[in-house]
Amino acid sequence: MRLFTSIAALRCYLNSQKSAAPHVTVGLVPTMGALHAGHLSLIQRARQDNAIVLVSIFVNPLQFGPTEDFQDYPRNLDRDRLLCEQAGVDAIFAPPATEMFGNPGGDRTATDKTAPTQTQLSSLTQVVPPPAMTSVLCGKSRPGHFQGVATIVTKLLSLVQPTKAYFGQKDAQQLAIIRQLAWDFNLPVEIVACPIVREESGLAMSSRNQYLTTEQKQQACALYRALQQASKTFASGDRTSTAALAAARAEVAREPEVKLEYAELVDPDTLMPLEVVETAGLLAVAARVGSTRLIDNIILRNRRPIVAIDGPAGAGKSTVTRQAAKALGLFYLDTGAMYRALTWLALKTNTPMSDECAIAELISYSYLEYNLDPASFMLKINGEDITQEIRSLEVTSRVSEMAAIPAVRQFLVDEQRRCGIKGGIVAEGRDIGTNVFPDAELKIYLTASVQERSRRRMLELKDADRANISLAQLEQDIALRDSKDSTRPIAPLRKAADAVEIQTDNLTVDEVIDRIVGLYQERTGPKS
Repeated sequence: MRLFTSIAALRCYLNSQKSAAPHVTVGLVPTMGALHAGHLSLIQRARQDNAIVLVSIFVNPLQFGPTEDFQDYPRNLDRDRLLCEQAGVDAIFAPPATEMFGNPGGDRTATDKTAPTQTQLSSLTQVVPPPAMTSVLCGKSRPGHFQGVATIVTKLLSLVQPTKAYFGQKDAQQLAIIRQLAWDFNLPVEIVACPIVREESGLAMSSRNQYLTTEQKQQACALYRALQQASKTFASGDRTSTAALAAARAEVAREPEVKLEYAELVDPDTLMPLEVVETAGLLAVAARVGSTRLIDNIILRNRRPIVAIDGPAGAGKSTVTRQAAKALGLFYLDTGAMYRALTWLALKTNTPMSDECAIAELISYSYLEYNLDPASFMLKINGEDITQEIRSLEVTSRVSEMAAIPAVRQFLVDEQRRCGIKGGIVAEGRDIGTNVFPDAELKIYLTASVQERSRRRMLELKDADRANISLAQLEQDIALRDSKDSTRPIAPLRKAADAVEIQTDNLTVDEVIDRIVGLYQERTGPKS
């Protein structure tokens, strides 16, 4: 693991890595140090997704107010460095403030802790997020905070130019603002949200938790209990903010040492207040315990469940997914049909699939329409019904070529997520549970041995009178595809940490469906 404190050294490192492998993926985990299990979960996710993982450690003076704890904010680079090394981080970027903001007057005595006074922060170019997003929740009591966050994150994204950047859901307002920033500036980075990590008591992990005494930590658990009470009220069928907030505030009020600053229900993306949760609502709370300010939140989802089924080629995902949707009374999201639709469009318009820029231009102005009912599936592109046309031999022979284009991949991931807004779907693929729907209520990893998948493929070929290949060759081909699918830079095949693996070697399709239905009922109750 490398440690860099200068921008020049960081750029040298990244340039050398990208020169050696031009398409290398880089995951950035921005932190202010004082690392804990929450940070390590971000690093772990970045390690799973990327060839290179870089952690930035920088206590940003721009995001601290005059009366906040900048000078006292916990700093322990040696400990952080050890934790990063143990977590498999490739490089740490831990610059002094003078490296990030310059050194007016050439004062070499400036330190991180004196940076706000030594550096003329008002003279810096800063990033100003939408006032509607910064004037609510924590922004009410921390003026200028999110402007400071947006400025330093923009600077880090510019310096590192990562493929993906990882942020914790605990800082939900920060996450929403950074997503908006990346969208508005068309930054070529995917902002990945990672779940809140909690102590056994339910208290959300935070670097500021070390300010709390043992007794205060117990008192602070009132915030998590408040969120749980609001969630129960929501689950009972009352989707109004009035009910959820009343439940949360009543629970906090039972702990007099916790001084509630706010409890609000807002849209997770825009941060606008909600009266009723139509699809999703962010219930966010902030409070002081002693002199320590703590925040926490929960997402309340008003949607039907999502079942995500991933697994290697030849494991029977398409058949199982379609039949599982029917058994559960859910819609079947045929992701393969989406790729076929774009393939059909390229063929119809004579757009060469070898010209990735032309394909990107073509799909950018296209739109898909669906009827996801497995009994009456319908797919249109740009208003034209192509439900039958996408099954042609010509489309079938070219769809894998289309699926390999990054712009196509991103376009369809966005489409798939749009289809899942209201839930009620079963979807299959390589990274449906890890990337497309990481919050799916049930994730299945459907697999079978190479030998079993080869045997099944051989039977299919015999049925089609195309069995002109040996079983040994099929096994070799499938093993090679597994290797390629699990190591590809875009959407690698990977089992989600919370997925249930179903090994199908000795199971019939009906037995697999029964198992999925049983798991679904355990997680969500009886099928709808």
